[in-house]
Amino acid sequence: MRNKTIFEMQAEVCKTIANPKRLEIIHCLKEGEKTVSELVEILGVPKANVSQHLAVMRTKGVLVNRRDGVNIYYSISNPKVVQACTLMKDVLTEQMRERSKLLAGEKVAS
Repeated sequence: MRNKTIFEMQAEVCKTIANPKRLEIIHCLKEGEKTVSELVEILGVPKANVSQHLAVMRTKGVLVNRRDGVNIYYSISNPKVVQACTLMKDVLTEQMRERSKLLAGEKVAS
C-alpha cells in the first residue's frame, strides 16, 4: 500500500507554488536570500502582495526566513525545491520548442 500522506503533502506543496508570482519569487531566491524590499524592487509589485506570497510559502515550508535588525531575509528551505521548479520549466521549454517545430513544419507544408 502506498503512503497517501506523502501524496497529500506533495499536492499541498504543488498548490502552494502553482502561482506565477510565487514561481518568480523562487527564481529570485535561487541565488540566495533576499529581503522583502529587494524582492519588491526585482518583481515590481506592491510590498503587501510580495509579503502575502512569502507568508504562504513560509507557512507551507517552501521558504524559511531570518530576522537581522529591521530586515527579514527569505530563502528557499531546500535546494530541491529549485531543482523541481527548474525541471518543470525545462519540460515546458522542450514542449514549446516541439510545438514551434510542428507549427513551422505545417507552414512549410501549406
